[in-house]
Amino acid sequence: MALNLMLDPAIQMVSLLGKAGSGKTFLALLAGLHQVLVADEYKKILVSRPVVPLGKDIGYLPGDVQEKLHSWMLPIYDNIELILHHATMGKHLSEIKKEQKGQKHKDKRHKESQKGDKRQKLGRVDELVRRGKLSLEAITYMRGRSIPYQFILIDEVQNLTPHEVKTLVTRVGEGSKIILCGDPYQIDSPYLDFSSNGLVLTSERFKGQNIFGSVYLETSERSELSELANKLL
Repeated sequence: MALNLMLDPAIQMVSLLGKAGSGKTFLALLAGLHQVLVADEYKKILVSRPVVPLGKDIGYLPGDVQEKLHSWMLPIYDNIELILHHATMGKHLSEIKKEQKGQKHKDKRHKESQKGDKRQKLGRVDELVRRGKLSLEAITYMRGRSIPYQFILIDEVQNLTPHEVKTLVTRVGEGSKIILCGDPYQIDSPYLDFSSNGLVLTSERFKGQNIFGSVYLETSERSELSELANKLL
């Protein structure tokens, strides 16, 4: 259902709620990569997440904005690398099986290579950024922008206030879709709780709207240990 909502052009905003490891960010990035790199429905993916540390902060990070963001965006890098790895390996294994069965289809493969198989051009994360297909942005600089024809993913939204979420959603321009991901049980901000955070409040306020959909993912797919930790701790 989550993928159906994110792949439906009539739905302009989707909220994915769920416990740690339930695949919220993974599914959102999967849908975004498909619609940007394969279906050409959006110009690029824009990803942003709040800079809220877990525990005591280690202080200022060196470098420019992108270098500072890299550490905060590591979960995004991990998920995209996993998706690209499976996409590449899946295509490679499929070709091996065809060759083992004697179905090489040289002419067909040559024709596909001339057209340019988009899945072969997935590249790595830094390559996607260089090609302008992926943008990692700081929430701090979102105010005043208008973002058209982009697949927008805001991660860890439970750490944003309702006012901050309103500011982000009102940036969405013509032809764009925004995905709000988060776990309302994992709030790192000392000023927010389950009912006052921007993720829960926005999902409640938009209920019943034709251009909005929300899904709660209740099962952790990360590991058996992760699932037990969600239940016991």
